[in-house]
Amino acid sequence: MIRVDAHHHVWTIARGDYRWLSSDMSIARDYGLDDLRPLLGGITATVLVQAADSEAETAFMLDVARGSAGLVRGVVGWTDLASPGAPARIAELAADPLLKGLRPMLQDIDDTAWILRPTVQPALAAMARHGLRFDALIKPRHLPVIGELAQRYADLAVVIDHAAKPDIANRALRPWADHMARLARETPWCCKVSGLVTEAQADWRIDDLRPYVDHLLATFGPDRLMWGSDWPVVTLASNYQRWREAAMTLLPADAHDTVLGGTAIRFYGLF
Repeated sequence: MIRVDAHHHVWTIARGDYRWLSSDMSIARDYGLDDLRPLLGGITATVLVQAADSEAETAFMLDVARGSAGLVRGVVGWTDLASPGAPARIAELAADPLLKGLRPMLQDIDDTAWILRPTVQPALAAMARHGLRFDALIKPRHLPVIGELAQRYADLAVVIDHAAKPDIANRALRPWADHMARLARETPWCCKVSGLVTEAQADWRIDDLRPYVDHLLATFGPDRLMWGSDWPVVTLASNYQRWREAAMTLLPADAHDTVLGGTAIRFYGLF
């Protein structure tokens, strides 16, 4: 079975558009595929996800994917969904077979309901029309409103990044768990088992993550879950291998092929 890392980044700091990445952070340096390859182990396919809200980021990632010798099978890019020209731009982007989806950085937008604004709806309709996936970079505050997208755009494929970033450090299971159960029940959406260790305490242990992963398994099921490293952000709290091994421990053995491969391949159309 093909093993997939369904969520990682690369970046070039000099471009100056990673506004969330402060100079005092340990990851405030360039990261490329040459840094990632030695860490992959048996992983042979990846999805490269935007980390800057710029068109330059999308072009950069597509260039990285084209030069990856088949490692990067899909790119989740960015374009301004609120722009009047967004539908035409989405049509252009969708013509590139490596561009699988788009991701607005909702977690960094003050308006929790921004994605429901009238100015954004033509872009979302265009994404659904052209078969692009929507990566929902959200936090628990978005969970009561984000499900409206399923009602408006039944054909828009959505995946919740980082399980909506539950507050693991403070062991806050609810209301996150109730909202996620409702989304799992009322939508066909998928969810990424990624970004969890950076939401936990610095000295996290596997048992700190277990209630959250168990809940995702019980609600979404393995067929709607996909694993991602969130590298290099993961290195703020762990390393690539430790997080992958933790995930393998938390997930039942008979779900490994699906969560670490099959779901991402199907959702993103990687092969």
